[in-house]
Amino acid sequence: MIVESFMWMTGRFPSVRRTLWRGFYGALASYSRRAEHWTFMNYGYVDGDPSAHPRLSPEDWQERYPIYLYHRIASRVDLSNRDVLEVGSGRGGGASYVKRYLRARRVLGVDIAASAVALCRRVHRVEGLEFRQGDAEALPVSDSSFDAVLNVESAHCYPSIDCFLAEVRRVLRPGGHFLYADIHDAAEAHDFGRAAGASGLIEVEQDDISAGVAAALQLDSDRRRRWGAENAPRFVQGPVNKFVGVAGTRVPSALARGEARYLAYVLRKPG
Repeated sequence: MIVESFMWMTGRFPSVRRTLWRGFYGALASYSRRAEHWTFMNYGYVDGDPSAHPRLSPEDWQERYPIYLYHRIASRVDLSNRDVLEVGSGRGGGASYVKRYLRARRVLGVDIAASAVALCRRVHRVEGLEFRQGDAEALPVSDSSFDAVLNVESAHCYPSIDCFLAEVRRVLRPGGHFLYADIHDAAEAHDFGRAAGASGLIEVEQDDISAGVAAALQLDSDRRRRWGAENAPRFVQGPVNKFVGVAGTRVPSALARGEARYLAYVLRKPG
């Protein structure tokens, strides 16, 4: 009931959506600041072709399914020796992956929660990787300063997707790419595509990867349940299980029934 009420409020009242999500993620980062092994917050992905998965070092193996999602989204274009901005960088694992494995020249992670940024600066000490607090609808970076913008499971928190896409276009260099992934209510799944079409960005690729996300949640369910048991007070473990997508909870069930769709886009700035 707690999760459903929170989601209803964020969906029903866009004017307070930013404040609600900032408070939620800020509290999460502050409470779980000692869980430094938990560096990803996405639902994960598994490809039907195992050869498509990146080869990971032993220290990254535990979080392989969330990493596979980042690889699926971020590797659609060559990011080697490129400047990459991640908007909604959360606990920083995705930005770190892009810098370490995809060999970006520079990666900047921007997140609205100050506590999340502080955690990332402490945990992810990688040359060429930095984190900064900022709003997705008023990004603290210069015009035409990045070759790619990455956004994974974050845009549903924003009051205005149109304002966000305008910022994406502003900060991208001509010919730069926007790499996007998020879960959508099935009835509203085309709304992002319409907003993207009105943004002036060119659609390069669009894909429904719901099956791969649902499969990853099933495979990763025990780890997610264990994390909740180890890091959350007992009285909120039910809501935490729903938030992280333990098998049988709201998100995996909605994907299985076709009530939700997980979409991935690649857009390009003209030039």
